[in-house]
Amino acid sequence: MTEETEERIATMDQYQSEPKDFINRELSFLEFNHRVLEEARDSNNPLLERLKFAAIVISNLDEFYMIRYGTLSDQIHAKIYKRDSSGLTPKEQTQAINKRTGVLLKDLYELINGDIRKELKKLGIEFVNHKDLDEDQKEFINKLYTDSIYPVLTPMVVDSTRPFPLITSETLNIAVLLEDKKSLENHHIGTIQVPNVLDRFYYLPGSTEESRKYIMLEEILKLKITDLFNAFDILGYSCYRISRNADLEYNEEEADDLLEVIKETIKLRKWGNVIKLEVEDNVSEELLEYLMDEFEITANNVFKIRGPLDLRFLHKVSSLPADDALRFKEIIPLPVPELLIHEDLFQSIAHKDVLLHHPYDSFSTIIKLIKQASVDPDVLAIKQTLYRVSGNSPIVKALAEAAENGKQVTVLVELKARFDEENNINWALRLEKAGCHVIYGVTGLKTHCKALLIIRRENNEIKRYFHVGTGNYNDITAKLYTDVSLVSCNGELAKDISDIFNRLSGHYRYDKMRQATLAPEDMRDKFTELIENERKLAKDGKKALIIAKMNSLVDKDIIEKLYAASRDGVEIELIIRGICCLRPGVKGISENITVRSIVGRFLEHSRIFYFHNNGEEDMYIGSADWMERNLNKRIELLIPIHNSEAKHKLKTILEYNLKDNMKARVLQSDGTYKHIQTKDDPFNCQEELILRTQKKFNKYKKRLAKLQQEGHYST
Repeated sequence: MTEETEERIATMDQYQSEPKDFINRELSFLEFNHRVLEEARDSNNPLLERLKFAAIVISNLDEFYMIRYGTLSDQIHAKIYKRDSSGLTPKEQTQAINKRTGVLLKDLYELINGDIRKELKKLGIEFVNHKDLDEDQKEFINKLYTDSIYPVLTPMVVDSTRPFPLITSETLNIAVLLEDKKSLENHHIGTIQVPNVLDRFYYLPGSTEESRKYIMLEEILKLKITDLFNAFDILGYSCYRISRNADLEYNEEEADDLLEVIKETIKLRKWGNVIKLEVEDNVSEELLEYLMDEFEITANNVFKIRGPLDLRFLHKVSSLPADDALRFKEIIPLPVPELLIHEDLFQSIAHKDVLLHHPYDSFSTIIKLIKQASVDPDVLAIKQTLYRVSGNSPIVKALAEAAENGKQVTVLVELKARFDEENNINWALRLEKAGCHVIYGVTGLKTHCKALLIIRRENNEIKRYFHVGTGNYNDITAKLYTDVSLVSCNGELAKDISDIFNRLSGHYRYDKMRQATLAPEDMRDKFTELIENERKLAKDGKKALIIAKMNSLVDKDIIEKLYAASRDGVEIELIIRGICCLRPGVKGISENITVRSIVGRFLEHSRIFYFHNNGEEDMYIGSADWMERNLNKRIELLIPIHNSEAKHKLKTILEYNLKDNMKARVLQSDGTYKHIQTKDDPFNCQEELILRTQKKFNKYKKRLAKLQQEGHYST
């Protein structure tokens, strides 16, 4: 340790953090995306699943540029030079991002053009170039083009009377350099969109089960490019794709109608500044210069791609008919045994609190609960928050049915859920039409908490049932994301949830939550109190331990408190799937902190917080990560877990995550991640949790069968 560092940490209370103590948020995200790429590289994963991981890399990168890079771009244009916690200005961050993205894309396409292409060919799957078609295939393409493709196309030439058309973000296009046959001195530019309403690739005749050949739609258009622009000589062409700044803001305070403001904002996204341009690596300098000039973009934001642009089509490739061994073994989410004891879910929940862990435990239980409430004559009211729901949501349908059945239904639909605004607007209007009271979020804050409250009359008294989770009420992502949630009728917590809904639907004020914790009011203070308690215990010579599992750790204040706790001897184990700005393992600062990230077949999304508390073991679940936006700018909910079985289940989840030595990577103090080097038996926490859930369910099935024989339960 240097004398400078010793002096900095000699007195804990005098310690002042420095930029070198923090990892840059944006570069940390790109490291996460590189871990996704590693899953695409991993030959232990089934081949078609590797294709999905490759597609996810591009999807993640697209959204990252549209939002995070877009924000930095705005700051640069506004001449903001403020440094972030890691010491970088907005311009320095964009430079570092573009450099890291270049490496990421290079690695990704080396994989696609190399190992992936070879493995697909072994399976008899091959994508051919338009120049390599035989006569029969060309004849097939000609008919396909004439009958199904050409009618959809709109080739455009730019000249003095026809300006360059609006190119939408993330669409695939072909730019063409043209020479006027009548005036050879004039070069023109043409452009045509590769229609996203058509299939991205097509099966070619002459293929067999052993050798299936496909051609990309853009390759068909390249074959026909001279026909599309037959008044010109073709000097060159290239596929291209842009990303626009989608981080557009709106003034909620002055909005008379938030719904209309959000609708207008969605339209404005089409006009955001171009912040990224992808072209094929063989693009001519003249054509590239034209595109750069048209989109007002510099070479730093241009990425030359050696391969097909927009790899999201690999999701479709992964769905092609193939041997089951080429995909992850399908798992069937199972009902939670504790909720099968009674046919009536309310009876089961009244018996005890039940913790669910998706996708191992079936999300259909929650759908069933809402459906049951919608037709139950004793249910008086249902209240729920919706942040992101599926396109054909059974939950929304059940809420609408409940309103039509005379229940009082209140739904907060968060219109500001980025990229889901349009979907949420449609659902909100449908719910209103069915008779639900719909709230369009809270001014100035995003409502990110996940809560359901059911008010029921039992024995002439009012009883509240609730569900609180870490994930969205989305039946599709519930099969892909790991999340935890609690169903309960705990009186004190139920009153808190009721107060929260009154807070959301009006200007209701409460003195203090009984057990729950809400952001932005007091969640930061709650976490501070819990961390400081462990710190005090460590200073008193007692065991002190914090285990926290979440998506991201960015908040500077929380990180500094963790550093202080580490210096006092608190053992801190963090399971952070994505962004982590904390720098672990630095002597004298964070040597008692470890950080691991698990990237596997499911997206780790649950937020679980454990504090040893001198053996009392306080455990919480919630909707918030340790990020400034969650703690300061969103309505988030954190609840304690009291039931011993539920706590044991949470501890098992954490234990399995910490034991994983196959999908876990450990964050190094330099910001890189390394696979765990161990001689222990292989342990994949997600696969082990699948097995554990199955064993528990089988055990309960035997018990239920016995109960049925004894006449205590009927299906």
